[in-house]
Amino acid sequence: MSFRPEPSHTHGTLTQAAIVLVNLGTPAAPTAAAVRPYLRQFLADQRVVEIPRAIWWFILNGIIVPFRSGKSAHKYAAIWTRDGSPLRVHTERQAAMLQEAMTERGHAVKVVYAMRYGQPSVASVLQDLKLAGCDRILVLPAYPQYSAATTASIYDAVFAHYQKERNIPELRLIKHYHDNESYLGALAHAVESYWEMHGKPEVLVMSFHGTPKRTLLLGDPYFCECHKTARLLAERLGLAPEAYRVTFQSRFGKAEWLQPYTQPTVEQLGRDGIRRIDMICPGFTSDCLETLEEIDMEVRQAFADNGGQTFHYIPCLNESPVWQSALTDIVEQHLIGWHTIRTPAMLEEQKAQAEITHTQAKRLGAPQ
Repeated sequence: MSFRPEPSHTHGTLTQAAIVLVNLGTPAAPTAAAVRPYLRQFLADQRVVEIPRAIWWFILNGIIVPFRSGKSAHKYAAIWTRDGSPLRVHTERQAAMLQEAMTERGHAVKVVYAMRYGQPSVASVLQDLKLAGCDRILVLPAYPQYSAATTASIYDAVFAHYQKERNIPELRLIKHYHDNESYLGALAHAVESYWEMHGKPEVLVMSFHGTPKRTLLLGDPYFCECHKTARLLAERLGLAPEAYRVTFQSRFGKAEWLQPYTQPTVEQLGRDGIRRIDMICPGFTSDCLETLEEIDMEVRQAFADNGGQTFHYIPCLNESPVWQSALTDIVEQHLIGWHTIRTPAMLEEQKAQAEITHTQAKRLGAPQ
């Protein structure tokens, strides 16, 4: 194996910590030409599609990418903003607000964001952090509920990058925060604030991204974590069991996925005479194609087509100040032991230790 060359290094430098917020990713533009490489990278991930490679390669490159890119581009164009992709904009802003909050709480850390698919890539961001001298990395997936198709895929990208590194930083990877009190509090605050302005619905639908049913049967905890989030949120909101539904959206292909499916559930609610429903997507921390186009456009229309009268979509946490505080709480819990809060006394002690290390390395003839 050929290792990447190491950047210039001074022995005895102070330890630097960084937080990498990683989201799914997005095409660079709402065009078929930009969607094609994004789709290819996304759907070629074996964590996402667990079909034998030889078979899937022909399906992906011969059918899906050529025929789906234009349709996906049209959907992206419907939600694209002047600043670009909503998912990228929200993720970038969340990283900035987390940096601000961490600094305000006295932490000396660097906060950046990366995308599992598209840019900025996980590998490029980790390389930039190495050049910046960061040797402690906390990876923060944007997914509250763990799934092999999402969180584990981020882990794969991180480990793949470091396979060719000689000097690997200390790593911590957050697995999930689906039942974290601060996260649940932020969700409850979002719903309650919305209801204060718009009143309450007859039914609250909590829609999570779907996965094939076989992933549950093979041991993926995602289905259970989604239901736990929904149950705990319903308890905070004081909802009776009949006042909310848990559903799964974004089904792809002909295989059975986690049920109940979101759109058929909403259509049935309309046929049953439910006049108003509200929808929230607790598994998404940033609004994106799946929330803004699929839910707030397609599912909204399906409800109306089946007799529903009033449909409200409650936005994701995005840049909510309550989410900023909650995200900071989550990160702080995983930084314990790294001593990122640097008091003057701690800085003096670290500098003294660094000088000793530098002197020892110099005596041994190490490059400075």
